[in-house]
Amino acid sequence: MKAQKKVSKRKLQSSYMTTIVSITLVLFMLGLMGLLILNSKKLSDYVHENIGFSIIMNAGVKEARIMELKKTLDASEFVKYTEYITPEEAAEELQAELGEDFIDFLGYNPLLPSIDLRLNASYANVDSLKVIERQLLKNVDIKEVYYQESLVEMINDNVRRISFFILIFSSLLLIISIALINNAIRLSVYSKRFIIRTMQLVGATRSFIRTPFILTGILHGLIAALVASLALLGIIYLLLQELPELISLKDFKLFVMLFAFVFLSGVLITWISNRSAVNKYLKAKPEDLYQ
Repeated sequence: MKAQKKVSKRKLQSSYMTTIVSITLVLFMLGLMGLLILNSKKLSDYVHENIGFSIIMNAGVKEARIMELKKTLDASEFVKYTEYITPEEAAEELQAELGEDFIDFLGYNPLLPSIDLRLNASYANVDSLKVIERQLLKNVDIKEVYYQESLVEMINDNVRRISFFILIFSSLLLIISIALINNAIRLSVYSKRFIIRTMQLVGATRSFIRTPFILTGILHGLIAALVASLALLGIIYLLLQELPELISLKDFKLFVMLFAFVFLSGVLITWISNRSAVNKYLKAKPEDLYQ
């Protein structure tokens, strides 16, 4: 009897562990999905804010006038940041790209001073760029405003496609996650179907039978959510090291929302699945228990 009890206990512990591990993996995937969704706006802004253009100045324009224009641009609502590039700096960059000294070959530096400008995310589209270009070209010190219109359109199209893909993928992942957790819990309850039947035969009420299963399921959900949250913290730490411009510790509310979502999902799904699975065997006929 003692040996049999030990075997039964090990089987029960193994069943619980399998259920917790399954729920943990699913909640971890849900957490990653939540992290992606919560930071999708920041990711989109990051991509858009790398869109900009170069303002090529006329030859002979004094540096003081260029710096005055730079200050005016920095104060504009459409500007993320600007950088003044002198002809000498531009020549050094071009020489590094070409791998040869073109100034010695030409005998002079043909490059003009310029201002590299990056836009705020809401202005990083072709229509806004054209309006800004027209405004800038009214300045007599500016020779040309250079940007690749096709590249801007391509970036915006790709961002829209990726956002749509994230939405579809997240919806599918949520459905699959709920189904996986539900199946794991149903298998766990299935192994105890004869215990449920025995409790019914001795006169236990449905709520009395359901309560231990539901409480155990919620406990498993909380443990799985805790482990999944710790794994997500590890992912967030790595992202902080690699992509600090996308993930910031200042996003405290986002992190609270993410972990609340993981814990709430763990509790809600396990509660609903356990209740549904137990109810199935409470209503089952004796012959159905052997199927």
